[in-house]
Amino acid sequence: MKKYLAELSGTLFLVLIGCGSVVIAGQQVGFLGIAFAFGLTVLVMVYCIGPISGCHINPAITVAMLVAKKINGKDAVGYIVAQCIGAIIGAAILLLIASGRVDYSVAAGGLGQNGYGAFSPHQYSLGACLVAEVVLTFLFLFVIFGATHPSAPKGFAGIAIGLTLVLIHIVGIPITGTSVNPARSLGPALLVGGEALTQLWLFIVAPLLGGILAALAWRAGFDKTA
Repeated sequence: MKKYLAELSGTLFLVLIGCGSVVIAGQQVGFLGIAFAFGLTVLVMVYCIGPISGCHINPAITVAMLVAKKINGKDAVGYIVAQCIGAIIGAAILLLIASGRVDYSVAAGGLGQNGYGAFSPHQYSLGACLVAEVVLTFLFLFVIFGATHPSAPKGFAGIAIGLTLVLIHIVGIPITGTSVNPARSLGPALLVGGEALTQLWLFIVAPLLGGILAALAWRAGFDKTA
């Protein structure tokens, strides 16, 4: 249970801080600040809960690790359930805090949910958003596999992974708001509802596909231990 609670807590804080940077501080910090909020949260969580659970805090990572045979099916299911619960709790806490501002409306202000088409930050098409999410998730997982490989320098994985997420967000925020994480998308979408919930499928399917492709590519061409 410690592993599952670690995953729940880590995902909770990722949604609270990452999406919170959009809802509460977005006008002050801009896209770059939001990118660092997500990346730095993952970076510190790697060192906080990494020794307990590996710090997936992302179903796409968990599924990729399952495909790469680095986690068993039972733990994979437990991780994903915990991550989704944590994301929903994180979004609920963010909604509670944001609602303390008299001019806040969840319908107008949202919760940092992802979107495509008319709901993309810069109105990117469904096709463009799908490609972006698959490729950016592939990159994220590719770095994770490399940074956590037994031959990689010890103690630096969190830095590489966190900074990669920053880079991904710098590119991805104008396109979809950047998901690369089905749980991160699930929490806000459930509480916002409407079109955010209708479009949620993309931010489940695309990151999972990107993660699976990265796992297959890593095992086929790069993993010396495979």
